[in-house]
Amino acid sequence: MKAVIAALAVNLGIAITKFAAFLVTGSASMLAESVHSVADTGNELLLLIGSGRSRRARTELHPFGFGRERYFYAFVVAVLLFTVGAVFSIYDGVHKILSPEEVRVPAVAFVVLAVCAVLESFSLRTAVREANKERGRQGWRGFVHATKSPELPVVLLEDLAALLGLGFAFLGVLLSVVTGNGAWDGAGSVAVGVLLACAAFVVGFETKSLLLGESANAEMSASIVRALEDGPEGFQVIHLRTSHVGPDSLLVAAKVAVSGSLSAADLVTRIDAAERRVRDAVPIAETIYLEPDIFSPAREDATDPSIQVVHRSRLPRRPRRPSDGPPPV
Repeated sequence: MKAVIAALAVNLGIAITKFAAFLVTGSASMLAESVHSVADTGNELLLLIGSGRSRRARTELHPFGFGRERYFYAFVVAVLLFTVGAVFSIYDGVHKILSPEEVRVPAVAFVVLAVCAVLESFSLRTAVREANKERGRQGWRGFVHATKSPELPVVLLEDLAALLGLGFAFLGVLLSVVTGNGAWDGAGSVAVGVLLACAAFVVGFETKSLLLGESANAEMSASIVRALEDGPEGFQVIHLRTSHVGPDSLLVAAKVAVSGSLSAADLVTRIDAAERRVRDAVPIAETIYLEPDIFSPAREDATDPSIQVVHRSRLPRRPRRPSDGPPPV
């Protein structure tokens, strides 16, 4: 949440500064940027609220907890970014294009935009540094699409949109001063609005997928299967289902093949041991359901696309350890 708090502090100061500059200059681009920063400040507050509410204890009505509150509030951020930021900026820009007005004291607008660019760069740097801890070798596009933590992509996209929006506002004010035509200032406001609409679409699209429930990534699924099959119980995973209940909570459900000669007591003991190995391999696997079955290839449910059918041969191989003994002949 360090990136969210940094963005909140920066955007609050920037919003006040931009609005003061708008009152002095009367620039439509400055007003659009003021609304943009106010929306960003509200967005960070919503992300903080969502993070706090997601840590509530489970209840009878919500037995899997409230982890998805973070996804819900991130989706609200996308709606707010579009309605408050994009729609207002485009509306005000079109109004100024149809009824252009001269930008007063443009030097104030230039100074404020330059200062805001420095502050937004600081916020973006903090977000990038925090994202790199989680991103690893992934590209930025892949990170935004694959991450299960909604706050970092939201802050990254907001800060990037803010810097680009400052550039559009600068060009709008500059062209208005150079040409003497205030319509350019309105065009800058429209450009900021379109930019915010694009950012809102990306945030909304990604958080909608998280709200619906996403499975664990391939590497995590492979770790779960190895944890189930590498133990002395002799389990074989028939199929696996996983779902993120929140960024830090994973639901795991698997059907495992067991020996038909096991007693109920032995089976329960082996299932408990397998569940402990899964939690050791994937600490966020908080809820695990294992269904024992006598495996038969004819009964494998490969027709249901919602089931992750597991084939051991397709999983990443781990290096053999000396404790594994000689390879099988």
